[in-house]
Amino acid sequence: MCGEVLPIHRTNGLISACGLPRALYRVPVSGELVTFVDQPKNNFDHHKISTRVSETPHGRLSTRQLVGYSSFLAGYSIHRFLLARSMSNDTKTHKLYIETVGCQMNMLDSEMVVASLRREGYELSDNVGDADTILFNTCSVREQAENKTYSALGRLRAEKKNHPHKIIGVMGCMAQKDQKLIFQRAPYVDLIVGPGQLKEIPSLIQKARTDGGQHTAVGLGRTAGKVADIKRSHETFDPLRDPTMRPTPFQAFLRIQIGCDKFCTYCIVPMTRGPEQGRSPKMVFDEAKILAEQGCKEITLLGQTVNSYKHVADDGTTTRLADLLYQLHEINGIERIKFVTSYPKDMGYELLTAVRDLKKVSPYLHVPLQSGSDAVLKRMKRGYTVGDYREMMARINETLGDAAAISSDFIVGFCGETEEEFQETVDLVKECRFKNSFIFKYSERPGTKASDQLPDDVPFLVKKRRNNELLNVQNQISEEDNQKFLGETVEVLVEGPSKRTDADVNDLSNGQPISEGTPMQLTGRTHCDRIVVFDGTTRLVGQTIPIGIYEVAAFTLMGTVITDHVASGPVVSLKG
Repeated sequence: MCGEVLPIHRTNGLISACGLPRALYRVPVSGELVTFVDQPKNNFDHHKISTRVSETPHGRLSTRQLVGYSSFLAGYSIHRFLLARSMSNDTKTHKLYIETVGCQMNMLDSEMVVASLRREGYELSDNVGDADTILFNTCSVREQAENKTYSALGRLRAEKKNHPHKIIGVMGCMAQKDQKLIFQRAPYVDLIVGPGQLKEIPSLIQKARTDGGQHTAVGLGRTAGKVADIKRSHETFDPLRDPTMRPTPFQAFLRIQIGCDKFCTYCIVPMTRGPEQGRSPKMVFDEAKILAEQGCKEITLLGQTVNSYKHVADDGTTTRLADLLYQLHEINGIERIKFVTSYPKDMGYELLTAVRDLKKVSPYLHVPLQSGSDAVLKRMKRGYTVGDYREMMARINETLGDAAAISSDFIVGFCGETEEEFQETVDLVKECRFKNSFIFKYSERPGTKASDQLPDDVPFLVKKRRNNELLNVQNQISEEDNQKFLGETVEVLVEGPSKRTDADVNDLSNGQPISEGTPMQLTGRTHCDRIVVFDGTTRLVGQTIPIGIYEVAAFTLMGTVITDHVASGPVVSLKG
């Protein structure tokens, strides 16, 4: 039975895992069939060379054998290989169902977990009933996200009773925050795993399956030990990637920062994700190269306050986000680089200059303001004033000009927010004219300073009214500012069928698979992160193409593909 495929390369005559730490690379065991595969860059017509691993004192592939295979393959001038390890035919194939709620960090975490479980022979299932392993990747930023997870767990009570062999696990921020409370509310849950312990999931699942019982692996609390120990307990294991878990195969998230030290009074993230720490730039660069080799064209760098990124090497060398962008810009195959989410006071000229000068780096900047009132910002402990935010906007406009596309976050109805303070937010939104804004009603989170020290005294209906009012103001601004794109041509990375096409897919295909040539509405994004919809076929997916814009709305640009027709004369642009 064919197993997973791991990328490897030659280094000084040895074969090693491409971009992966040694601990993540399993050397084949004795008796296992090893297939080296020549992988041409643009097709899958591989040349395979197979051999079975011979006995060694430890039942492992020896260095001599690795060198021998490398020398043998060198005669074919092969520079990239795949190591396909077979799995025993009598090995049971486990099926995994995973459900993810929350931010981009959670989406990335789920990708890592799926990749690690695929290495153990797991297959993905979209049906809870078919799966023998069920994982929930959770969020604690808002109460609604937690309620959704607990409701989902409640629906599994009968499933676990009828099928006690099934493993149910809760991972992520809610797992780190609630810990044993989850066992109390859902005693049939087998695993609780924090964001920093995701690498332990395969072994914990196996332990629960063979030994039974409940198992917990979570990071240390912010005051539970030495800072170095606390940081280590929240580290992640990003090198494992699985393209099938991404929104599209051409776009990927890449974590460059872990944790947060801002301690805003409303936010639980510093407690669930641990202290802020920047990943090694070499590790980030190597992972980006893996993504490029997998066909990824756009990477989005992730961090809770991503523009605060800082890494100090053992030799004292300091790398900031601007330095990292210059390094990543040199990777062939990567066409676009974005980064989210940014902190206002760390948006300096050095970073903005890099955004301006590096053509691959998107001028889209997501910089949460949260409130337009200094009094509210102080209660939130945001660490800046409205004046600081205005100065940041001036730096952006001075450096990037009209190319900049700025979005923001807002919390309405925060503790003690008056009508006058809310109006200050409305006025500042009108002044800043954000591309778009994500607006949320304040949700009190247990374990935060606001929950302990500030009363949640704004009535729900008032929060709802303010949310709708601010949303209407932002939508009007977005639609007005999108008018400048009418009649313009924009470069769009095609992501796939639009939501409308997804809804109508059965009508399009009459229940049959859709062919490559079937016309449908597609969607993609510009370099400044604006959504564009247009008619085309699936052959365009993954390409960056010119689109002429003929209609705009608050959230979407509508356009048509611009094609070049080469005749006996000069190139003539045609719309249609």
